[in-house]
Amino acid sequence: MKGFDLADILANPEYVAMLVHGIEMTFVIAISSWLLAMSLALLLLAIRFAPGRIGNSVVAAYVSYHRNVPTLVQLMLWYFGIYTILPSGLSDWLSAHSAEMIFAIIGLGLCQAAYFSEDLRSGLRSVNPGQMEAARALGHGYVSAMRFVLIPQGVRNALPALVNHSVSLFKNSSLAIVIGAPELSHAIKEIENLSFRTFEIYLIGTLLYLFFSLMIMTAGAYVTWRADPANGARR
Repeated sequence: MKGFDLADILANPEYVAMLVHGIEMTFVIAISSWLLAMSLALLLLAIRFAPGRIGNSVVAAYVSYHRNVPTLVQLMLWYFGIYTILPSGLSDWLSAHSAEMIFAIIGLGLCQAAYFSEDLRSGLRSVNPGQMEAARALGHGYVSAMRFVLIPQGVRNALPALVNHSVSLFKNSSLAIVIGAPELSHAIKEIENLSFRTFEIYLIGTLLYLFFSLMIMTAGAYVTWRADPANGARR
């Protein structure tokens, strides 16, 4: 039986290179899916607050689906379901351009957009309704008032929830292992298969996820603090 030995992994250049590559791919997936999620969340928010019930109903259905179907199932649907029914030309292009990464980003981004849009909606609803009236009185249209007056205040109010869900998105990037994306959890599994150092490599993986999650939370807490008008007044 092998004894506990972290150096057996950390002193091996091949294993370290695999971990570094896995970390890089994890951040590519997390950042790309975050950008997709936030862009779509802002669009969903605008549609939901626009006049008319049809848009609101469509957005509500979108949010309900993504919040009630497990993220893992959604990723599997995209890669093992939708990917297989795409036209051959598009399928071949995706295969040549890391389809696993692309579908991981799409699946996580679309899912997280539902959570971000609800965070933003809660933040926006906490803005005084008089802000819209004041903006319209100053000559802003609906889109302009949302863009320059209400949404900035709503985002500021929603920052704590957005930070929490951003951390969740980073951690959920590990689910991409099920579709073969070469992120950190995939690298950990490969190193385990090569080294047979199960406890050591999973301990390293745990500490890496903990470290990066705490860094994201710390950065989010700093941004939230800076965005607080009371703190801005003291600076």
